[in-house]
Amino acid sequence: MNKKFIAGIITLVFLQGSLFARDVAIVVEDADLEIPLEGAVILSWDGTEYTCDEAGRVTVAVPEDRPVALRILYPGYESQRLTIPLTGENFTVALRLGGEVMESRELVIEARRPGTSETRSGRSVAITGENLSRTAEIGIIQDVMTSIKLLPGVGYAGSFNAMPSIRGGEPGDLMAVLDGFYISQPYHWGGMVSIFDPRMIASAQLSHGVFSARYGHTISGLLEITSKQPSTQETELDLSVSTSAVNLNLSFPFGGKGGLMAMGKVTYWDPFVAVAKSFAPELEYIRVAPYIRSTALTGNYRFTQDLEIQASAFLGADGAAAFFETTYDYTSQPSKNEMSFDWKNMLGFLTGGLTYNPRPTMVLKTIVGVGFLQTGTEGYVLSDVYGAYSPEFENLYSILGITESYYHINRLQNMSFTTTTVNLQGRVDFDWELGQGFLFAAGVQELYNQWIQDEHSRLFVERPISEFPQILPPHSNLPDEAYVSFLANLPISVHNHGITTSAYSLLEYSGPRRIFGAELGLRMDHLYFIGRDFTIQTRPVFNPRLNLDFNVLKDRGIIDSLSFTLGTGLFSSQNDLISFIQAQNGIEDFEMTQNRSWTSIAGTKIDLAGGYTFTLETYFKYVYDRAYEGLDLTPSGSRTVGHFDGKGLIWGFDLMLQKFDSRFWDGWISYSFVYARYRNPSAEPGEWGSGADVDGDWFYPSFHRFHTLNLVLNVKPVRFINIAFRFGLAGGVPKSDTGSIRPVPLLLEDGVTIAEIYKRSATYSDTNRMPLSMPMDVKFSWYFFNDRNKVQGEAYFAIENLQLLFYKPKGYTTFNRYTGQEDEGSSTANYSLPIPMFSFGYKWSY
Repeated sequence: MNKKFIAGIITLVFLQGSLFARDVAIVVEDADLEIPLEGAVILSWDGTEYTCDEAGRVTVAVPEDRPVALRILYPGYESQRLTIPLTGENFTVALRLGGEVMESRELVIEARRPGTSETRSGRSVAITGENLSRTAEIGIIQDVMTSIKLLPGVGYAGSFNAMPSIRGGEPGDLMAVLDGFYISQPYHWGGMVSIFDPRMIASAQLSHGVFSARYGHTISGLLEITSKQPSTQETELDLSVSTSAVNLNLSFPFGGKGGLMAMGKVTYWDPFVAVAKSFAPELEYIRVAPYIRSTALTGNYRFTQDLEIQASAFLGADGAAAFFETTYDYTSQPSKNEMSFDWKNMLGFLTGGLTYNPRPTMVLKTIVGVGFLQTGTEGYVLSDVYGAYSPEFENLYSILGITESYYHINRLQNMSFTTTTVNLQGRVDFDWELGQGFLFAAGVQELYNQWIQDEHSRLFVERPISEFPQILPPHSNLPDEAYVSFLANLPISVHNHGITTSAYSLLEYSGPRRIFGAELGLRMDHLYFIGRDFTIQTRPVFNPRLNLDFNVLKDRGIIDSLSFTLGTGLFSSQNDLISFIQAQNGIEDFEMTQNRSWTSIAGTKIDLAGGYTFTLETYFKYVYDRAYEGLDLTPSGSRTVGHFDGKGLIWGFDLMLQKFDSRFWDGWISYSFVYARYRNPSAEPGEWGSGADVDGDWFYPSFHRFHTLNLVLNVKPVRFINIAFRFGLAGGVPKSDTGSIRPVPLLLEDGVTIAEIYKRSATYSDTNRMPLSMPMDVKFSWYFFNDRNKVQGEAYFAIENLQLLFYKPKGYTTFNRYTGQEDEGSSTANYSLPIPMFSFGYKWSY
């Protein structure tokens, strides 16, 4: 019986391999003469070479479970890559002399079209297909940003952070575009994860170079997301169950002319948290387990070959709630701390578009849409503490007439805010192929934003008493290191509007055989700001951009292609702080500016035989007119202060060696170096968050890392098994120089009571850094496919943060502010959960 079982397993293994293989027939012909190209060579996905017979025909073995890329070579013709889809058995490829690319009925040949995802030296890097699913479909929450954070030029941000720094830029400056619709805050849980589930996305393209003037509103990076499209021929069903979420995709065809796809995602952390509570008592304080609920619709319909409409919708919600209560015995009187926190967030959008070809050489695209975001937070902190005086200030307390051995602090701090953002946007884009390799494009865009915020916060602020000389006379005996506590009420009520008008035009040129290419564009963005009872006019900004491409070698030995790119241009964006501007801020017309940057880049790309590609890009960015703000808190009141003269100097380089899909392994290794220094010239002493502690000098921002290295490797010992491995090294972020933990007298908010707390000084350091981060993940996948009913699927098991088994970088230690006791085991340098995380998933599709 055991022998039969083992034999059956072995037979099943070999049968699985056969199920993953199918033969497709490809005919290669001349597009103009319509004659077969005998001798044309096709480099298969697994490295095998096939040669076309006298009929230009060849049979190629391809896997059943995924699309694969092939490469066609023929003397005198430009070599091309093409993708074989999951369906279809016969394909015809028509090639032209001079390298013009055509598209056949059932296969897609890689070509550059406006709005598509592709890797272009000096402009963008794209991730699609299996590379996207293998790297994004991992972990407790599966997120496209997990893949984006592995690309060159993207700073390491840890596990639960979907807002990385792009080539030294501020994390919040990354702008997302979904099918042409701008989304400035595409996040759940306040930026911990993005709304882009990998099962809803076909491809993602990160543009962090000198990208086209078609897009703007960012000085750091543009994330272009292309959603999955429904099948026009078949009904499709995808079901996915993972560690904490279930996804369902259902697609319906519209008579071969279009289709509708519905997608949904629901997390179920409740049972996960319930089980975890038995191992981690601190989780008992979770009242509402973190959740995400989202649904999306996308559809299209082609009336004729020249007219197509598209529409999409998204609605998502997330939230969490917790209540903490701890008790202490600092003195004979018991002390207690309570904290309550409730977070709710909802966002959505609805878009529609039309694509029309009035002539074969012209494309007209229009997109209109509306979106909203509403975030609400409520919480409080109650501190009822009886603390003991230390002997260090015994003489001082005697002079002040303090006879008790302990003090009492009783405070209630609370916070409540609701933020609502509504945006309307529309754009019209026109492309015209002029012939002789020239393309002209122009467009106009209108973006309306409405920002509504109501905040009521009651906070106690502790500052050095030396900053407030007016308080000292009644307490002249207090030392300089003493602190004063005062109540800060932060009522904020804003109702602002912003109208941004944009226009662009550009001219592209692609020479014969693409030996030389160029793109010259000009973009204009103008913001008109309307407050509750005031308006602010701004000057329009003009952003010229130029790219030059040189393809200097083709099909020479092991070099398939060698190209160089030069680019330079201006970019602009709007800082989020403008949404909170009020009349009392006193900002005059033309004082408010958009963030600006001048970016220049030089790069090279080498396509090598065997499916290897090497890219190297170096860049320089000068940032100016950057907005920043500070919060000025004093006993007499509080106010926000906005400045628009921030500067930045950024330079660095990225390199990447990639192995495209092959039979046994593929992946990439990338390294990024970035030098980024910022300066806030108008920051004033006492402003929180404005960089005032460096006295207006240059500083490294808190998110800066010099070095980031990523290794992504996929090993396929047999056709239906994939082992994905990810390893990274990231330099540390800036770390403040800290002093010793010491007690300091604290004058409470009543102006009479003297308490005592422990403080530790922290000053900015140009040289001190956190330890290296070293993320390490592994994912085991097993694929299956049934050729009789077109059922296919995947089961996987993954482990994240494996490095924590042997490497735990130490960051800042914490300490008790009432006793001074330091927790030597505390650390904040791993930027993820402090233990290895296990996840699993199962995908089934028909």
